[in-house]
Amino acid sequence: MRGIALLGATGSIGDSTLAIMALHPDRYRLQVAAARRNVARMLEICRQFQPPLAVLTEPAAAAQLAAALGRDGPTRVLAGSEALKQVVCAPEVDLVVAGIVGAAGLESSLAAAGAGKTLALANKEALVMAGGLFMEAVRQGGATLIPIDSETNAMFQCLPAYRCGEPAAERGVRRLLLTASGGPFLRVSAAQMANATPQQACAHPRWVMGRKISVDSATLMNKGLEVIESAWLFNLPATAIEVVVHPQSVVHSLVEYNDGSVLAQLATADMRVPIAHALAWPQRQASGATMLDLVSIGQLDFEAPDRTRFPCLDLAYQALAGGGTASTVLNAANEVAVDAFLNGRLAFGRIADIVRGTLDTLPSEPADSLDRVLAADAAARRLAGARVNA
Repeated sequence: MRGIALLGATGSIGDSTLAIMALHPDRYRLQVAAARRNVARMLEICRQFQPPLAVLTEPAAAAQLAAALGRDGPTRVLAGSEALKQVVCAPEVDLVVAGIVGAAGLESSLAAAGAGKTLALANKEALVMAGGLFMEAVRQGGATLIPIDSETNAMFQCLPAYRCGEPAAERGVRRLLLTASGGPFLRVSAAQMANATPQQACAHPRWVMGRKISVDSATLMNKGLEVIESAWLFNLPATAIEVVVHPQSVVHSLVEYNDGSVLAQLATADMRVPIAHALAWPQRQASGATMLDLVSIGQLDFEAPDRTRFPCLDLAYQALAGGGTASTVLNAANEVAVDAFLNGRLAFGRIADIVRGTLDTLPSEPADSLDRVLAADAAARRLAGARVNA
């Protein structure tokens, strides 16, 4: 029985993780459920899974949850980001599922890594913002890191007996091929995309995801963030990581070896597959996902991404080449721009402009401490916010 801390319990990663845990009640015990402020969903989770601890980072929401659960129940409610960092280090927690979206998930993920936990990482922004610090925390803490983004998990599965952070080139790896569905605007002109609505941007043709990551998929920024994430996970340069558009979302990524072999991981477009793999690793277990039927699919297509219509991809490569806090700035500016778009304050076509302007204006500095990373994040948010409102 493994004790699980589920960060981002009320989101899509949380829903998929809880579905797998419900399939295997003899294997997993929910020790910690954490989220930002969704009281209604957290109340359902606490009543079904009865975790000893629940954390809502917004104090008012935590107070509402505590009142709803009552004092005599099995779940104690804590509030704030500091509580989040503390609970992931609890001895009862064996595995942390880091599913909090964006920069908000950085410090709790760092705490889990430093505490030597098995860390199932969906929060790619932790590596984008502070890849060097994060991987050093994994090494120093003796943590086991398993990515659960479908693409990075696919590459991990194609590297037998691999530990994240080791130079993949020493395993004979020549190139990583990250697949991208192309999102909802794959065949849409730049002029049509410029004035796309949030509803259109979030209507992903293959995946059911949260709104922020859906917009990132529509701009291909999500793939750019995964390029940066992969560089840290697999200790490879940007020149060894390529993006390939694959509209069917059946091949989730590929690893090319020096001898000419290419290994690919295939599955239905269901996040329960990589999450089930990470929870059971190095074993396998049922995920509840539909099994793949290649005969009914019939055809798999691949093409190069259109970097003119999707400039965010090149901005991510630019940030990776810049090193230091450049990727921190990229991530912060993108979060501000996407939030503004989702709230009707920015046109879809201006997201890349906001990111580019912020990235070009703020110089990259060494990302050698958490304080420097957080300072760069804050500076980028201020500048991007000013550009949105200009």
